[in-house]
Amino acid sequence: MQILKSNKAQYEYDIHALVKAFYPAWELKVLTPESVVKDRRIRETAPVMELEFGETEVKFTIASHIYTWYCTEPADTADYKNEFKRFLYNALQEETGISLPWGNLTGIRPTKIAMTLLDGGSSEQDVAAFLREKHFVSEEKIALGIEIAEREREILSRIHYENGYSLYIGIPFCPTTCLYCSFTSYPISVWKERVSDYLTALEQEMEAVAQIQQGKILDTVYIGGGTPTALSADELDRLITRLKSTFDFSTVQEFTVEAGRADSITEDKLRVLRRHGVTRISVNPQTMKQETLKLIGRQHTVEQVIEAFRLARKVGFDNINMDIILGLPGETKEDVATTIEDIIALTPDSLTVHSLAVKRASGLYKWIEENGVTAYNNTEETMRIAAAGARSMGMSPYYLYRQKNMSGNFENVGYSVKDKYGIYNILIMEELQTIVALGAGSITKRVYPDGRIERCENVKEVAQYIERIGEMIARKKQLLGD
Repeated sequence: MQILKSNKAQYEYDIHALVKAFYPAWELKVLTPESVVKDRRIRETAPVMELEFGETEVKFTIASHIYTWYCTEPADTADYKNEFKRFLYNALQEETGISLPWGNLTGIRPTKIAMTLLDGGSSEQDVAAFLREKHFVSEEKIALGIEIAEREREILSRIHYENGYSLYIGIPFCPTTCLYCSFTSYPISVWKERVSDYLTALEQEMEAVAQIQQGKILDTVYIGGGTPTALSADELDRLITRLKSTFDFSTVQEFTVEAGRADSITEDKLRVLRRHGVTRISVNPQTMKQETLKLIGRQHTVEQVIEAFRLARKVGFDNINMDIILGLPGETKEDVATTIEDIIALTPDSLTVHSLAVKRASGLYKWIEENGVTAYNNTEETMRIAAAGARSMGMSPYYLYRQKNMSGNFENVGYSVKDKYGIYNILIMEELQTIVALGAGSITKRVYPDGRIERCENVKEVAQYIERIGEMIARKKQLLGD
């Protein structure tokens, strides 16, 4: 445990994010006078860094080096915060000799800055200068961010913001739980006898939401999880039949089902999805290295991934996404190159490239504690290998987001051929439209015309969701009701 001690409760999230980006192996705790610390081990640990906020200056001490910033802005302004983040970044950069690809940006949506500036009339050159001078973003990431922002603006031009919404349906079951996963997910084998009860509760929530949202335009629908295809063909048929009889699909621009794992995909399930008009699915290998698949708990083979993809093409799907994760334990640039080569041979319509993010709630967090942080690594070279592979298939980047504790401090990027973009993916990241989320562990976000966002969450545990479905519906009525 490494301690950063601050004399003021201010900007703890940004401080933690920046320091962790430079020192990814650290288990970092930011302590302030307001912190309630019960663990004696933490209380008695000497700080490795200290921040001292004064009226006109801020001092940052690390390894006996003292960096000082003389502030000229009032402490309660956005300019003060931005100047402080620049100061802290520069101090950490000087101390480590490292430059971060996204500079001092700590939010998850860097393209939002570019989109906002472009919408405000700024030129691409102005946006580039702002990202370079104010946030120290690398030239490569500046170009990527601007390209994606321009493409997002075009894709989202057909979305109904004020009188529209998108719908998410969560299926919290999987064949097994992957090592890196922190999503709401339960082994389908354990819950098999209660799947029907779960669907019944979900149907109640559907009916209530359809009434609340009556008169509004439904733009996109996304069934995720978990692994939706962990359900049987009959259960999928029941779910989508009820979904399409409850909501007006005449305006839906995209209907996605996250088929996900190859060991959950069968021809009869794919035919159910196709018959119900699902327009987009994912077949996600994460890697095409068999040893890694075994390590991360995906109990299927590379050959099953290839077979599942070809089966989806045979059934008639012409919009198939594949996900991969860079930085998985033990993987080299050669492994990434092989994965990309195998995917190019299949020619999916889109490719989502994730940089591994280590979540405290995942099994990977414990694995890294036992094996060391150097056991997983992502690099600029592996990111470029994946990007080059996507572009060789005629794909362009169309959405991007970042996460805490992301390997290499990089990003997740969606690539797609023209007109096969995942619209919902952009909407969930950019938070420009209300997304109503149903099912255990899902989070509904209401976006108001003034940009304000309010949320309500469903309970994560399946049995609690079933038993408290009335409460989940009441929460949505309170948030979404006019």
